[in-house]
Amino acid sequence: MAGENPASTTEYIQHHLQNLVYGYHPEQGWGFAKGANTSETAQIASEMGFMAIHVDSLAWSIGLGLIFCWLFRAAAKRATTGVPSGFLNFVELILEFIDGSVKDSFHGVNKMVAPLALTIFVWVFLMNLMDLIPVDLVPYLLAQAGVGYQKIVPSTDPNITMGMALGVFILMLYYSIKIKGTGFVKELTMHPFNHWAFIPVNLFMETVGLLAKPFSLGLRLFGNMYAGEVVFILIALLPFYLQWGLNVPWAIFHILVIPLQAFIFMVLTIVYLSQAHEDH
Repeated sequence: MAGENPASTTEYIQHHLQNLVYGYHPEQGWGFAKGANTSETAQIASEMGFMAIHVDSLAWSIGLGLIFCWLFRAAAKRATTGVPSGFLNFVELILEFIDGSVKDSFHGVNKMVAPLALTIFVWVFLMNLMDLIPVDLVPYLLAQAGVGYQKIVPSTDPNITMGMALGVFILMLYYSIKIKGTGFVKELTMHPFNHWAFIPVNLFMETVGLLAKPFSLGLRLFGNMYAGEVVFILIALLPFYLQWGLNVPWAIFHILVIPLQAFIFMVLTIVYLSQAHEDH
């Protein structure tokens, strides 16, 4: 077990689900949230308010994003007109897959959509992939350096998933206004009932539907990955001889979940941006 050597099952679970939080506390000032136990630490982190920073989630997500950029830049520099092999072949396979998904789902003209889809798919995949690392390994190693809490799967943090969803939502609004102009307002007020008397009803229904899109993106990814992480933590509580019997099949199943969630996030992003480009 990592960090504070939790004395109970509840403490162990809470410990592994607690972020490393930095922020301003009304009584303690600026610093990392740290209490006598995990419950007290979580309370201090909560009292830091909205501007508290989940340092571990940010560090791992940014680090994985840089790894993605470095790997694909290296592949781009090695690209030739000949037959690709090795990692270059794998990268080209991903590019063709993303390109096909964009052509199938996006019906507008925008050179930004395919690179965005590629970034989302690979980045979310790498973040999800961290879920396959043993739950105690990295927290234990960092605990030796004095880091008490560490969540290494960024997609189990709603701040990360909703942050990405918010970015997509802003792009949706930007292109809806840019492509449709005043037609976007008409779409919100005159659909589905094309009569001025139903404007309040239409506006309410369309606004709810519009706001549901980023929530469907962020919460779906968070919920699936968070549940998977909790199962891994629960398995880690079992006797050692039972852990391998349950960890292996769950990890194999999770190998399917990891790319699937990245694919769903990517496809929904493409579909939402396609709808933003369509002028009814």
